Amino acid sequence: MEMRSAIVVGATGLVGSTLVKQLCESDEYVAVTVIARRALDYSHPKLVVRIKEFDALAESDMEFAHEIFCCLGTTIKKAGSREVFEKIDVEYPVQIAAMAKNRGIQHMIVISAMGANEKSFAYYNRVKGKMEKELIDIDLPQLSIVRPSLLVGNRSELRIGEKIGAAVLAVFNPLLIGPLKRYRSIKAEQVALAMIVIALYHKNTKLAIYPSNELAQMTPPELEEEPEMKREDLFNWNKLQSGNVLDEEVTFDKSKIKQYKVERDTPKD
Repeated sequence: MEMRSAIVVGATGLVGSTLVKQLCESDEYVAVTVIARRALDYSHPKLVVRIKEFDALAESDMEFAHEIFCCLGTTIKKAGSREVFEKIDVEYPVQIAAMAKNRGIQHMIVISAMGANEKSFAYYNRVKGKMEKELIDIDLPQLSIVRPSLLVGNRSELRIGEKIGAAVLAVFNPLLIGPLKRYRSIKAEQVALAMIVIALYHKNTKLAIYPSNELAQMTPPELEEEPEMKREDLFNWNKLQSGNVLDEEVTFDKSKIKQYKVERDTPKD
């Protein structure tokens, strides 16, 4: 597999920070560029961090990469208003997607949410649905939308509602079977891993949407072990056993060696 480069936007969040570490530790990626509004608490020889306000982001700030991962997302409480919330969750991803397309980046993998639907009665799901629709309308070469359920992990900020929800689902997850599997909580590390698996191995789908239960099952394919070379495979012993002899020209012959030494030591006219 060819060595790859990636861009990550939204690298300071729960999934984004985990994704950056996994990309840097992956043998398949040789370069990882992060576009962020502040510095990261993580460094790696493969990693380049570009500090940039998204309102001032230009195409020239975005070099070519094989994939761009968009992990942008916030809450209304943290954003302070619906206007700011929609700017972060809709406007920025759409602007970044358009720039990526113009820069020749072939694949965008973006985090949405379970239940995303622009016609939903729930405001949050409606905003995520709007983001998905506008990204689809851009007509990217390849777009992968991941829809995780409630994310589990150590956030830098405290979200009481998510803490309670995660505690409840930790008890009920085993009871959610069949069609209800999609409602199980999912670890941020697994979502990040699933995004990398999608980038590396899901090549032929122009548009794909992955629900949480599918993300939970994604792992890199196991590499096939090369069969151990047996001694009998290294040399065909049957030829000797059948009475065949080696080619006369390469048969070890001491007399030829003596003849060669005489010819070599005999002075020439």
